[in-house]
Amino acid sequence: MDLFEKCNRFDRANALKRQDLYPYFLEISENHAEEVVCEGRSMIMIGSNNYLGLTHHPRVKEAAVEAVRRYGSGCTGSRFLNGTLDLHNELERRLARFARKEAALTFSTGFQVNLGVISTLAGKNDVILCDRENHASIFDGCRQSYATLRKYRHSDMEDLERQLAMVPEHAGRMIVTDGVFSMKGDLCDLPSIVRLARKYGARIVLDDAHGIGALGVGGRGTAEHFGLEDDVDLVVGTFSKSLASLGGFVAGQANVIDYVKHTARALMFSASPAPASAAATLAALDIVENEPERRARLWSNVRRMCKAFLELGYDVGMSKSPIIPIPVGGDVETFRFWRQLHEEGIFTNPVVSPAVAAGEGLLRTSYMATHTIEELDRVIEVFARLGRAAGLLHVA
Repeated sequence: MDLFEKCNRFDRANALKRQDLYPYFLEISENHAEEVVCEGRSMIMIGSNNYLGLTHHPRVKEAAVEAVRRYGSGCTGSRFLNGTLDLHNELERRLARFARKEAALTFSTGFQVNLGVISTLAGKNDVILCDRENHASIFDGCRQSYATLRKYRHSDMEDLERQLAMVPEHAGRMIVTDGVFSMKGDLCDLPSIVRLARKYGARIVLDDAHGIGALGVGGRGTAEHFGLEDDVDLVVGTFSKSLASLGGFVAGQANVIDYVKHTARALMFSASPAPASAAATLAALDIVENEPERRARLWSNVRRMCKAFLELGYDVGMSKSPIIPIPVGGDVETFRFWRQLHEEGIFTNPVVSPAVAAGEGLLRTSYMATHTIEELDRVIEVFARLGRAAGLLHVA
């Protein structure tokens, strides 16, 4: 059989294109954070992870430009050899202090952090316990580790304890969870995870990609939100959301970070983060730490949208983050509602199976500190009108 036969049979994308329902790889020609130009149309962006709106902050942009002037466009090598700049070391020191951990290590993408950390620390004699709705990078890291992977039902702490109790006494135990689950915006039950980790001698790896910058009084994420920063062994974060750049990091005990630094293939054999990315992240981190009013504006916007959606009759689920899911139903129905919103100038992200269960398609909406009241009111007006026409509103 020809290896490429599966490619010849693949028609899912073209089937959507034939129906004018294809929602992926849309070309954005201008991006002004909360507003973009897509397919020649100005649109309100409610599909971005730019929670604090920092991608267009003058200090962040100028830091990136100045880094290019000083260091050039790239490092052309791995951190392990010729690709470590003083910028990288400064960023790692700042991230460790921010996360209140002994040390931190940066990677070129957030995806690579989970690949490198999980596959390096867990081996064939260990067991990883993983929430079923964790990010794909976590599952890929688990597969590369050769450890035994046990998936527990989403946020089901009874199932997690049942799985922990089955782990052989000699095995190492790692509980890996998202802090904020990226599709539905709900938080992990970190207090219960910490309790079970203590009871069964497990280590906790918290992927807080969507929490850092947005959650907690100081913007330090889910662990700060719950008051459990000292109880999480490793915090994983990304620069591509609230920190307005590209890359990722892990923070934890110095000896653990040093071990990952010298053994993680995803770090050692990848080009280091570009100077502009590192410098932009440093500038964004400054703003996260020194401008708490941005988080206040973000949460004011999030509360406004949650209240409006609930009053309209949408079920926003258990979201406790800037991510607000809007359930639609079947895949085709979800794509059709996405297309209607798109034509009205509202940029959203459709999520269908297998990312969610079959028949539970949704629109993933997310909000920024920089959205104006006028923009948010326009979003609500469109969702109200189209939701009524589609029969999606369920007001008692």
